[in-house]
Amino acid sequence: MISINVQTLLIILFWNSDSQIIPRIEECGLSCSQGIHCKSKPSSGIFNSFCHDAPASLSSVVMKSMKISTVMKCVQGTQCSLHLSVKGTLSLDENIRGLEICSFSLDTQQSQCTNVRFARKKSKMLNGKKVQVQFNCFEVNVAQHIYVTMKTVPNYCEVKLSQEYYVEDCRNNDVGKYIPGCLGGKLDYNVDRARKVISVNVSNFLRDQDYYVRLCHKWFSCEDVGSFAVIKGKESLKSVSLRYSQLLPCLCIEGWLAIPDARRTQLCPFENDTKALWDNIVYNPVTQTLAWEPACPVFVTVNLCRLMKSNDHCEDIQNTSKNSPEKQVKYSRVDTHPRLCMKFTTKQDSWVKCPFAHGEFPAWKMRTAAVAEQIQVLFTSQTKAQFLVLVCNRTQLASCESVGMYHSVSVGDSVSITMSREMCGSTICIQGWRTDVDYSVPLQICDIHCGFHRQTYSDGSPAKAITHRMKSVHSLH
Repeated sequence: MISINVQTLLIILFWNSDSQIIPRIEECGLSCSQGIHCKSKPSSGIFNSFCHDAPASLSSVVMKSMKISTVMKCVQGTQCSLHLSVKGTLSLDENIRGLEICSFSLDTQQSQCTNVRFARKKSKMLNGKKVQVQFNCFEVNVAQHIYVTMKTVPNYCEVKLSQEYYVEDCRNNDVGKYIPGCLGGKLDYNVDRARKVISVNVSNFLRDQDYYVRLCHKWFSCEDVGSFAVIKGKESLKSVSLRYSQLLPCLCIEGWLAIPDARRTQLCPFENDTKALWDNIVYNPVTQTLAWEPACPVFVTVNLCRLMKSNDHCEDIQNTSKNSPEKQVKYSRVDTHPRLCMKFTTKQDSWVKCPFAHGEFPAWKMRTAAVAEQIQVLFTSQTKAQFLVLVCNRTQLASCESVGMYHSVSVGDSVSITMSREMCGSTICIQGWRTDVDYSVPLQICDIHCGFHRQTYSDGSPAKAITHRMKSVHSLH
């Protein structure tokens, strides 16, 4: 019950901070308690920065109860700015000529100071009387982190008030509605996919003020992609057209007022268009390196896989799994066989890309010929290569367990394997793969027929192209 009450209290406080109305002022200035004459002038704060020992007669609590709040000053009801209202209580003393109030921005490292003086004759007569001072001419920005100090003049050591303060941000309804930097504008868009143009219409922003619109790729920040436009405040048409090269999940539309520190409005409408991410596959034939680099930040598991001829399923190749939130995925010494593919798996879906499927790169083939009780295995390839031949027992569609018969073969050579009559026509398969690369797809020929006539089988034809949501096979670009 206690935790529920605390949570409820926090929600109420958070709601109140967002909905709090900022008090309005017509003019900023200085005010003191009734009957006390005071005036102020800007100060650098340097001359009063060094403190002196306080007289013994001076009370250490001569100043107390400093209070800080935010006020808003508007011109013609629309052009509004934020100011600090600093209130403090001082006990008048013949040793004090005035106060120095300073605000220091912890964000910009800039300070503003004012020097408050009292009429000396009256202050002596009112010695010991408490006077309340209020100053509200320090202009501040939205969400600024401020350090405020109040010192005596002259500056007596240990006689000082200080306080940190956070200015309301754009989540405050009052600030968000009236402060120009919070009026980020409302973005509406329309995509012309044929012309590769995004039309952006902007509304709900400060009139007579220029407005910037751009396209960007969102990583840690939104990186510019070169498409940028300016809507002039005096123009009646508040729309622009921006060209794009590719619709990606990180492609965003960003808009902001042409004023310093303006709030930016961002719209990323293509977050679910992840299909284009898997096209950026590059193969280097010199280093035999297959690489994929994401055009957008995405958490994906990448595997090399073997495209099965029988059912278009792509079986993962062992020990090729790599996770890539942002980095390039690279495989060295890769076989360029049409059935060697890359599989991309996210939480939403899975995609398969076969960069060698259309024959742009050299591939190899394995053939068998049955003569009596022997099976001849022959490899053909446009490039020099080494192969390993295995006799195995197919236990599953993509699984073939060795029966302990290995043979090493070079391109152009053949190897003869003696087969018993019991092995022919059963689940025994001939499997072959390249051994001069790190990643190769195993091909296998099963249902071996041996005996009275010669038959030839081939398992090396290029894989057909497949295009659907779960497995989309394309050539390498």
